[in-house]
Amino acid sequence: MDEIVLLALGLTLFAGLATGIGSALAFFTSRTNTKFLAWSLGFSAGVMIYVSMVEIFVKAKGALVEEHGESAGYWWTVIGFFSGMVIIALIDRFIPSVGNPHNVKTVEEFHTEPTHDEYARLKKMGIFTAIAIAIHNFPEGIATFASTIQDPNLGIAIAVAVAIHNIPEGIAVAVPLYFATGDRKKAFKWSFLSGLSEPIGALFAWLILMPYLTDTMFGMIFAGVAGIMVFISLDELLPAAQKYDQTHLAIYGVVSGMFVMALSLLLLM
Repeated sequence: MDEIVLLALGLTLFAGLATGIGSALAFFTSRTNTKFLAWSLGFSAGVMIYVSMVEIFVKAKGALVEEHGESAGYWWTVIGFFSGMVIIALIDRFIPSVGNPHNVKTVEEFHTEPTHDEYARLKKMGIFTAIAIAIHNFPEGIATFASTIQDPNLGIAIAVAVAIHNIPEGIAVAVPLYFATGDRKKAFKWSFLSGLSEPIGALFAWLILMPYLTDTMFGMIFAGVAGIMVFISLDELLPAAQKYDQTHLAIYGVVSGMFVMALSLLLLM
């Protein structure tokens, strides 16, 4: 169990710090590779949707049905699934749009000098963005941790998908923070550190939730994780990919992600 916990914590750390890759892209490239980014976002969405509906939801239902019977167990699974969606939707709802880390940014924006009047607004945006990404990544850390504890192979797949979707978040965080501070190193540091809320979420799951992890709680958490991941895919990843003007590539990425996830699950049976 100790080795699995260490793996789970390590995976959430890896996924969270992928925001640093996004901020690095803003510093070291002059143009956004929209084709690759759109495909990657679609791929991440495909992995999340497939694994949520085919694997995580099924595991949650199995645990809850075993505890409460066929009908009641299925009801609790559905309640947990949509509760996860509601939780992540509320988090997004209460994050001011000026600082929402899922507003699409491109590398080109990083090289556009703001006007004098924009600096005060951008300073506020930088603060909101840092807070927003920290709040938003917290439940993702719980999701990755819980998935890894139940099935390490599943946890690895989810961590990779979350890491991919954290890359454009890193761009979204680095751009306003740089404009707010005028300091590239500081913008990179805060963008990089904002991803630490992901492993903090994992620590919360380990230290607070695990001692009370009954079959019912596990089933509800897993159902909620499935809901969170589907919502992230539909509300954030696919719309973001479309805003990069690469709709077809995003869908090809979704199909590729689903296929890779299905193949990996088959090979691990």
